[in-house]
Amino acid sequence: MTTATTAPAAPPAALAVFDAAMRQADAGRPGTLTITDDRGADHRIDAAAWCRTHLPGDRGLLARCAGPTLDIGCGPGRLTHALNRLGHPALGIDVSAAAVRLARARGATALCRDVFGPLPGQGRWRHLLLADGNIGIGGDPATLLRRCRELLSRDGRLHVELAPPGTRSWSGHARIRHGTGTPSVPFRWARLAAGDLPGVADASTLRIRATWTEASRWFATLSQD
Repeated sequence: MTTATTAPAAPPAALAVFDAAMRQADAGRPGTLTITDDRGADHRIDAAAWCRTHLPGDRGLLARCAGPTLDIGCGPGRLTHALNRLGHPALGIDVSAAAVRLARARGATALCRDVFGPLPGQGRWRHLLLADGNIGIGGDPATLLRRCRELLSRDGRLHVELAPPGTRSWSGHARIRHGTGTPSVPFRWARLAAGDLPGVADASTLRIRATWTEASRWFATLSQD
């Protein structure tokens, strides 16, 4: 019997902030999210961008997914839907019920699930996606990558988006704020710079097979062998 790797779930209060931003972005209004990291520095995210059909830099990511793909933290389903349109079987998962509703509304196949909980196809996925900062899920990139290893098929590939080299990697308690609203209760989150990936990959017993950049975004592909 295999026991899934686990990490703390996001508190409902923090998730409610994200859900509100998703609903506002879907309505065509600005949906800026601000994550305040472990040192008090703010990182702003345009949640409305996730509702677009394409972002610069998506092309190379999608081109590397030629088989069954699990999009972890799919949000409103931009990448999942794009893969479905290309004829690839793809499933998006997200802990945000609002995001999953938006993903389904645009035609993506999506479930409201936690990556650290029970998931369909464990050990059989040909490709996994961790895009749009989702390497931060759970607040410990090594733990998240070990979970991804459990989900991958033996010859599968994990495609992950990273922060630019030279930026600070961090892992710890963060807070999230929508617009000028009140910051949420603390939750576990992380950021991983491209230059710090080798150590995290080693700790996860994953091998870095390729790295690339597109549209000022940084990516890597990892595998078990």
